[in-house]
Amino acid sequence: MTTATAALITQLQQSIARVIRGKDDAIQLALIALLARGHLLIEDVPGVGKTTLAHALAHSFHCSFQRIQFTSDMLPSDVIGISVFNQVDQQFEFKPGPIFANIVLADEINRTTPKTQSALLEAMNEAQVTMDNHTHPLPQPFMVLATQNPIEHHGTYPLPESQLDRFLLRIRIGYPSRESEKEILRSRVGPHAGATSDAVMEAGDVVAMQETVARVRVDDSLLDYALAIIERTRQTERLTLGVSPRGSLMLQRAAQARAFIEGRDFCLPDDFKQLVLPVFAHRLVVNTRYATTQKKSAQAEAILTEIIEATRVPL
Repeated sequence: MTTATAALITQLQQSIARVIRGKDDAIQLALIALLARGHLLIEDVPGVGKTTLAHALAHSFHCSFQRIQFTSDMLPSDVIGISVFNQVDQQFEFKPGPIFANIVLADEINRTTPKTQSALLEAMNEAQVTMDNHTHPLPQPFMVLATQNPIEHHGTYPLPESQLDRFLLRIRIGYPSRESEKEILRSRVGPHAGATSDAVMEAGDVVAMQETVARVRVDDSLLDYALAIIERTRQTERLTLGVSPRGSLMLQRAAQARAFIEGRDFCLPDDFKQLVLPVFAHRLVVNTRYATTQKKSAQAEAILTEIIEATRVPL
């Protein structure tokens, strides 16, 4: 990584940190998702800054941004667009929906029906939308940043496994520390209340970084370590659904992005180990025979943690 690139990464982190106080880990994971060409799912209770983080990331570089507030009466056409008959040309004309943006905030994605949720599948996997036998590419970089309240809350539709598997990372922001919350309160007082993030780079800079991330070296021993964890998720009786091949690819891309952010052109074992939980946990389905009174997400994380601890880390 050049000095100029390292400076841009630092500025990007600092820009977001002015808005999201005391959550450096969440900020780093959001940047990892962006630079690894992935999508981010933020799951937490209302009011802890899920939407704020999405806005801060989108406004930290010059790009197009769209927010979709998902509700139970939304239709797929409200997301991807619609074909309208043009009386002048006597043919149908495609009117793009809000999905055609560099950063798309899918706010409260689990408040809409599975039919509308599925409208995102092609866009998230192939960065394109197909309508009336015509394929429309999405702008680059492209990232879906979705927020959702815990599924135990009323009025929510759990995301299906196929949808969850499209997200590179699932993170939680959590409540701020006492000092961080005090800073938040102070920043909201006065004539210039509310900090905002500044655009520190162009969309082209992000694309260039994504291409550099793809060239970060990964030793075979690290791939064997990741595959050992993956195979255990598929073999244990406590899980009915283990990690998919898409999940293994996403872990590698996330590890490369983490190494890049930390100024390295090669991955370390810690790059993989630290990302196993946020990359894999939401892809697992716990066997009902081993279900407990814990939340399903907590059960999956507990099982995955045991697998991580039982897998030897390469030296």
